[in-house]
Amino acid sequence: MEVKLRKTLFVGTILYTIVVLYFMFFAFNRVDHAASENGYTFMLVPEGVPLLFPKLTFSWIFAFGNIAAFIPFGVLIPLLYRIRFGKFITFFILAILVLETLQALTYLGSFDVDDVISNTLGAAIGFVMYRVGFASKISYKKLIVSVLSMGVLLIGIIAISETIHYVLEKREGPIQALTDVKEITGSTPMTENLPSFTVAGKRIEPKMNVYSSESEPIKEYNYILGNKKDVWFHSYYGFPDKGEVEIIVDGQRIAQLNDQYYQEAEALDRHFEKINEITIIVSGNAKLWDVGFSEMKHWWE
Repeated sequence: MEVKLRKTLFVGTILYTIVVLYFMFFAFNRVDHAASENGYTFMLVPEGVPLLFPKLTFSWIFAFGNIAAFIPFGVLIPLLYRIRFGKFITFFILAILVLETLQALTYLGSFDVDDVISNTLGAAIGFVMYRVGFASKISYKKLIVSVLSMGVLLIGIIAISETIHYVLEKREGPIQALTDVKEITGSTPMTENLPSFTVAGKRIEPKMNVYSSESEPIKEYNYILGNKKDVWFHSYYGFPDKGEVEIIVDGQRIAQLNDQYYQEAEALDRHFEKINEITIIVSGNAKLWDVGFSEMKHWWE
């Protein structure tokens, strides 16, 4: 390689590295966020896949950038130093690990193993481009094949990522009635011969259960789910006349509903990372019906 061209590539590599470091440490208001950080953040377990099918969202553009921004290193470093893939990728991974650690220690970001994987994939794609189009005599045809190889590898990453995402994605299971859990205290809802009723002129035909205070001023229903994780709570509620519904999950009130603000029959759906105890308090002529929960699970669970 000519000395002049080598110097140009070296300067270009330095400048590009400075740009990448700026985005890693200072872009996106990182300095302002650093002042509000309370501790180091190390995410050592992969939480996602490198790149899904293209979507016009910031998260997809960010994921694509985490790969694409490091492709040039896979071309420039071997051009300057002619190293083998094994040494190159080892050096690159060590460098990224150091940078990710510095991000966490300076509060200018976090150590994210997902970023390490994405950055490394980008560098590997760049190295393939180097081997195809730049390792020997450069020609117009080889440059085209090099660019095509990048496209094929990106499509391959997307296809593999989509497959992994499909396999690992949690799906919502069937809705179970709260009365299906073993530990129940307090009142018991109606589960058989469910009566129909009217809310705001609309006829309601419950299918699973009905919670009401009936002839009493107030009724409390309590269920122990046993620390279930990743759970959706589902129900419908309405007020044929004056009344109130209160729902408490693990000691925290998640809903307090009454006839002053809710005239129509409405659905209530809430997600909980973890849930142990649910308490439902019904007073007056309030109604809850088809109350249940569903669990998010992987296909093998």
